[in-house]
Amino acid sequence: MRLLMLGGTEFVGRAVVEAALGRGWEVTVFHRGRHEAPPGVRSLLGDRTAPGGLAALADDPGEWDVVVDTWSAAPRAVLDTARLLRGRAGRYVYVSSCSVYAWAPPAGYDEDAPLVEGASTDVEQTDYARDKRGGELAAVESFGTDRSLLVRAGLLLGPYENVGRLPWWLTRTARGGPVLAPGPRDLPLQYVDVRDLSEWILGAVKQGLSGPYNLMSPQGHATMGTLLDACARVTGSAAELRWTEPGVILEAGIEPWTELPVWVPPGSDLHDALHSADVSRAVGTGLVCRPVEETVADTWNWLCGIGGVAPQRPDRTRKGLDPEVEAKVLAAGTGA
Repeated sequence: MRLLMLGGTEFVGRAVVEAALGRGWEVTVFHRGRHEAPPGVRSLLGDRTAPGGLAALADDPGEWDVVVDTWSAAPRAVLDTARLLRGRAGRYVYVSSCSVYAWAPPAGYDEDAPLVEGASTDVEQTDYARDKRGGELAAVESFGTDRSLLVRAGLLLGPYENVGRLPWWLTRTARGGPVLAPGPRDLPLQYVDVRDLSEWILGAVKQGLSGPYNLMSPQGHATMGTLLDACARVTGSAAELRWTEPGVILEAGIEPWTELPVWVPPGSDLHDALHSADVSRAVGTGLVCRPVEETVADTWNWLCGIGGVAPQRPDRTRKGLDPEVEAKVLAAGTGA
């Protein structure tokens, strides 16, 4: 199999590349050259946002069984690339997001839930949800419904993370001491390890799948308790998890999802949207999710191997709770 990865040097793209190489696929990566390409690939350089930025791809004689695209900015970049490649590739996989569903999707929503408006021709960024929907439309317009696969990913975790969620929790628990642990402890989570996402994508390509798929673990695959217990264990720290009621956290003005990454209060629209999707379609087509302990341990090993400081995408907000705010809440004796 021949894969063209658009990007391929960071987080999701890199995981897809490594999974393909592990299967013995021939891999070409088209990227801007800001980061070194993984070993074992053929590299083409270009910037999809610049005039003439697709020249290296246009001039290359290559043909591919599949193109994988993770673009999340203005959708026109997806449209231009997909149009260029529709006669040279068998299938177009666009890694989208569950954010494309119209707010607020009900608990248990599936791939037929209402979607936000988007336009494939937008040349300026709008917002994340509409940009991702525009990317989906661009893929379908260029490759048709039978040759396009829309991967509506949820929360992404694992090695190479450059968004700051799991690395922050690992760094925080490694520091030790009392840790504000947002409850309830048994709060069910949905996420997907990027390596499991990658293996599912490659398997879906082999199966000839098309259309949209919610891509994350079944609800309850992990909980806040199993996630944070794993963080404390793998870092070997003396962290003391102090489980705190959601109401106390919200009353303190702490922002769910950003200041306390991964966590959103139970019963909220945000929890239904992020941790309550129906993923039976993906599971039925081969999605297998590794234990949370493995994801946490492998991310910690990767983080230690690069000096303990995770890369940070410049277009994503920084995550984590101010130590002074955490200490103030804990000092008030609100731990449960």
